Amino acid sequence: MVSAGWSARHGYSETMTQLPSLEDLLSAAHVVVLPMRVKFRGVLEREALLLEGPAGWAEFSPFLEYGDAEASRWLLAGIEAGWEGYPAPVRNRVPVNATVPAVPAAQVAEILAAFDAAGTVKVKVAEAGQDLKDDIARVAAVRAALPDAAIRVDANGGWDVLTAVEALTRLADYGLEYAEQPVPTISGLAAVRRELARRGTGVLIAADESVRKETDPLAVARAGAADLLIVKAAPLGGVRRALRLVAEAGLPAVVSSALDTSIGIRAGVALASALPHLPYACGLGTVALMAGDVVRDSLVADDGGLDVADAAERAVADPELLKRYAAAPHRRQAWLDRMARSYALLPQGS
Repeated sequence: MVSAGWSARHGYSETMTQLPSLEDLLSAAHVVVLPMRVKFRGVLEREALLLEGPAGWAEFSPFLEYGDAEASRWLLAGIEAGWEGYPAPVRNRVPVNATVPAVPAAQVAEILAAFDAAGTVKVKVAEAGQDLKDDIARVAAVRAALPDAAIRVDANGGWDVLTAVEALTRLADYGLEYAEQPVPTISGLAAVRRELARRGTGVLIAADESVRKETDPLAVARAGAADLLIVKAAPLGGVRRALRLVAEAGLPAVVSSALDTSIGIRAGVALASALPHLPYACGLGTVALMAGDVVRDSLVADDGGLDVADAAERAVADPELLKRYAAAPHRRQAWLDRMARSYALLPQGS
């Protein structure tokens, strides 16, 4: 049973008094492997476990390098989606940014062509094996292709403080909306933010991994380490828990995805549509980077955004696609075992 006290602390709905059994989850599971158009986060295939619950389809797809404790939060998010459903929206449409992986500058135009009328572009930087010249060339190519777009960069914690300050000072010439997780630690974010402010660069700092991987996500706000938060429904344990975290942090929030299928993107749309304030375009366009999906009409932005009601209707897995992209038996079993280990760590125990 999920206690009212636990629900209050973790943002889980008070109306859900009992989690589904592990047997229910296992019987509802489908494991797929989706091909990517380009390498993203170092992978050319995205594995995901999908769940068909009484409230709708859900996704459990923590990255392979994540441990069971972290993965258990993704499972809670999936249970919320499939067995409880989402809170009511406060807006009908969610703006969505384009995403440019760490590709050579010559490929930027091709990547951008997959996104429809995006007014904001997130550019991956600090990729292993590349240097600042590659990052500058990529950002410059985006600016040349979209002179009026808002550009944000995402380093995924790939720089140290000195490198981050130097890189962002130079990239600021191209007009940056903000820089996402330039360094890995909260103290490092605070140091980068202070030095950029001292230099008058005008580059804002956004915290991503430091929010969802820390045992105390609100430490970012208390340390003055960021100007805004990147929030993702799955790593934070679901839409309701993410909403509570944003409210407690008191910082503007950008909703982003975690390289989800369209089922997972639906969770991001639900979160973005329920936030009281949504000042920035959301990172919910990564399905455009995939060469396959599990729904017939993928949740890809139209005219720079996603319609909330339409996204809810489209987020239904198609049986033929589930079969087409079904994982090999050994990978399916690995994901079922992973879900079982994560389930054992949930508060109601075994």
